[in-house]
Amino acid sequence: MSHEATNWAIKQRGLKPTTKIVLWHLCDRFNPDYGCFPSQDRLAHDCEISRSTLNDHLGQLEAVGLLRRVPRLDPVTKRQLPTRYILGFEPGFTPVAGSPCPEIGHGECTHPETGEMAEGSPLDAAAVALPCPDFGHGDDAGAVSEIHADPCPEYAESRVRISDTNPVREPLSKPVKEEEGAQARAPISDQVFGDLLAALGLDPTALPGWWQGWPPRLHVQRWRDELGLTEAEIIAAAEASRQEHPEPPDGPKALDRAMQRAAQRKVEDTGRKRRKPKAAPAPATKPITDLPAFYADLVNSDRYLPVSAISNTMRDAMLARGLVTAERLRERGVR
Repeated sequence: MSHEATNWAIKQRGLKPTTKIVLWHLCDRFNPDYGCFPSQDRLAHDCEISRSTLNDHLGQLEAVGLLRRVPRLDPVTKRQLPTRYILGFEPGFTPVAGSPCPEIGHGECTHPETGEMAEGSPLDAAAVALPCPDFGHGDDAGAVSEIHADPCPEYAESRVRISDTNPVREPLSKPVKEEEGAQARAPISDQVFGDLLAALGLDPTALPGWWQGWPPRLHVQRWRDELGLTEAEIIAAAEASRQEHPEPPDGPKALDRAMQRAAQRKVEDTGRKRRKPKAAPAPATKPITDLPAFYADLVNSDRYLPVSAISNTMRDAMLARGLVTAERLRERGVR
């Protein structure tokens, strides 16, 4: 949360109440170090509106030059990431360039110096005025809102135009995750980032451009959150890489391979620790090769001996070898 951002949002004039609520919640999600990256689910939940309505108000804010939306893709998986919202008070902000609608004048509703909506702005009356002659934009009950018979030719297939079927806002059954991309996770601390710079032999007072600002910290954060490395392991991998190269790396991206190898070694070491040693095979039972001696031991002992266990042939073999006596056989019931 940034008080500067929310104060800026409150000072904007000429916006409709819901549009201003959307702007305020965007500013409430703004981080001075990382920017503004809320997901549409999170923002729609905060504003208590549907995603389609949210996109209507985001489009109005972009049209009047209060924000700019930057779509993002994951460089590895190519999946869509939460949109980057650049707010009007951020340094270097430039509104979206485009030709205004000739009837309504979209994009020319703000004062060139103050950034506030001009008195009697055409956008302020866009919802009740004549829609844009090309697409019908501006009519709240028009084609884009799925009420008019003729769909908007520009947004007919848009995935965000599916409005909520239930007009009553119900609480979410599960809380929306706060971790919306790497920007919402715990940032890399100044201490850890300073230790990393020291391990790489970089002077914090004279850092190259690719090590300045929040982008390198975000890159280091991805090593931790996506590769599963701890901060100590990141610094250790950086020290090992620095010993192999005489010059510091040109930005954190140059260390991606080293960090990936460190993560792979960590996975392999964990697998070896979890792998159970094979149990030693049980010793094989020795086969009985001397049956007369085996039965003689049974006869001479006090163990249970079934009468039918010893045949006449086995009895004669034990007597012939002197393994038992006739008297002992009679005692044991062997005839």
